[in-house]
Amino acid sequence: MKVGILGGSFNPPHVGHLLMAQEAHAQLGLDKVVFMPVASPPHKQLEADPGAEERFELCRLATAKDDRLEVSRLELDRGGPSYTADTLREIHATAPGDELTFIVGGDMAASLPSWREPETVLELSTLAVAEREGIRRHDIGEVLAPLGREDRIRFFDFPRVDVSSSAVRRRVRDRRPIRYWVPDDVARLIGARGYYLGQKVTA
Repeated sequence: MKVGILGGSFNPPHVGHLLMAQEAHAQLGLDKVVFMPVASPPHKQLEADPGAEERFELCRLATAKDDRLEVSRLELDRGGPSYTADTLREIHATAPGDELTFIVGGDMAASLPSWREPETVLELSTLAVAEREGIRRHDIGEVLAPLGREDRIRFFDFPRVDVSSSAVRRRVRDRRPIRYWVPDDVARLIGARGYYLGQKVTA
């Protein structure tokens, strides 16, 4: 099975995440895309985090009506810092026949050399890079060339979508509507539980 993995904090998940999953699924011929919410990002502090279980539930609601999409608890159940290499190793151990594609934006792709065990990431998965205006394929290729696995990097077209989790959190804090920024069920749960209200949100 060809499985795409879309990792992130998903704090909260928004339409940009869903569009990226859909375009990767369609353009790369994937059988499904799995949202992989982190337990704890290794390189930053999560801002205004409602909690790992709460972010998982938001992801579940965001993907529930699309049978192309799933959500995994793997990193949440493992706990601690969520390193991609560890996650890919664990998936391979439980489903060795699956062909894995790790989906990232251009900015994340360019930072791959600084990740923990980047060679392992490219050994165990294909890196699928969302290509959009302002992110040049050539520039990303140059940054990743020292890893020596150009054969494991693929690009797919992705429209520029100026929606971010921090912008959604800011709108919630400012009592502005978030409908159409996130799926309706996600907006309803955020409103019902008061996530992100009164929280200072930076860019």
